Amino acid sequence: MSEETDEQTRLAAVRSYQVLDRPRPVVLDDLTRLAAGMFGTPMAAVSLVDLDRQWFAGRVGLADAQTPLEVSFCAHVVPARSPLIVPDATVDPRFADYANVTGAPNIRFYAGAPVIDEDGYVLGAMCVIDDRPHQISDRQVGQLVTFAGQAAGHLTAMRNRLRMADLGDELARSAQREDDLVASITHELRTPVANIQGYLEILGDQEDLAPYRSLVEPIHRNGQRLVEMVDHLLAGTRPQRAPMPVPSGVIDLNTVVTAALAACRSRIVQRGGPVDVAAYEPVPVRADLARLAQAVEELLRNALAFTPPDQPIMIRVESLPQPAIAVLDGGIGIPAGELPLVFDRFFRGRHARDQAVPGVGLGLTIARNIVRAHRGELTVMNTPDGVTARICLPGAR
Repeated sequence: MSEETDEQTRLAAVRSYQVLDRPRPVVLDDLTRLAAGMFGTPMAAVSLVDLDRQWFAGRVGLADAQTPLEVSFCAHVVPARSPLIVPDATVDPRFADYANVTGAPNIRFYAGAPVIDEDGYVLGAMCVIDDRPHQISDRQVGQLVTFAGQAAGHLTAMRNRLRMADLGDELARSAQREDDLVASITHELRTPVANIQGYLEILGDQEDLAPYRSLVEPIHRNGQRLVEMVDHLLAGTRPQRAPMPVPSGVIDLNTVVTAALAACRSRIVQRGGPVDVAAYEPVPVRADLARLAQAVEELLRNALAFTPPDQPIMIRVESLPQPAIAVLDGGIGIPAGELPLVFDRFFRGRHARDQAVPGVGLGLTIARNIVRAHRGELTVMNTPDGVTARICLPGAR
């Protein structure tokens, strides 16, 4: 088979997923946000390489929905079928003259891993991007490959739902309708707010606007709270008739914890006290990385909100008797009468109300729904030292 025929077949595979020129799937936006937070970059994308363009099926920090192939780093990943790491694009002769290097968004660092579907076609790349030079370790390259595998799994699940819907499966149609609704809400509400956040960050970096930073900062902070509230409402009110897709990719629980810590980095710094991690050798599970990290993030946010800075918080990764992640805190505990209610939607305990702790009472509901979708169990219990929340999961098979 000729190279031209191979490329035509690959392009047909890309288009079979029916995501080009459509609202971005929320799960892929979530994956890019998680990757950007974990790698400490302002930009990340799931890029599908089409005939003469790359389409961002998921993105964060990038203003354009697509870019031409002549300025695409991801296009180099497709034929190589292996990760591409560019520490500083300005000194790399392949990319130094690219318009997105010499001008906005001023790409310096790029790391991309191929998104390879179950049929072996390279659809594009999962990439993280910075406007400053970077170096990453071999371990981080492995984590990026994991993210790319997760992107491929999500795309496969979406295509399978579309095929089932075409065959008349009511559950698949229901799930697809909900995905379309959530994508529309995200596009109409969350995306504009996120863009505002991005512009506020740019304004905050302008030296001549330093006198106005005291005004910019609370706008940025409250915009972030609005984004988080929209995310919670969308995740916490998911209809039972359209359950979360069953996870398919194998990931390491230590990577899940690293991602959750990155998502909570600002809150950890604000609190002041440390969060200790007790980790093991790789603990593989079959899971959706973004969703499981979100569940751990919800547990960690609760611990940060209700634990004084001088009291310990620990995250423990366990392999026996079964894979688990436990979040242990030295906080105030949960009143015995409230413990049976903590998973109820919109439930907020007396202390949360009295102390005006931010939130809408959906965090534990979301975490439990995610864990159940992974065929696991979430337990929350008081201990002599505080509260322990434990996620137990089946091992990878």
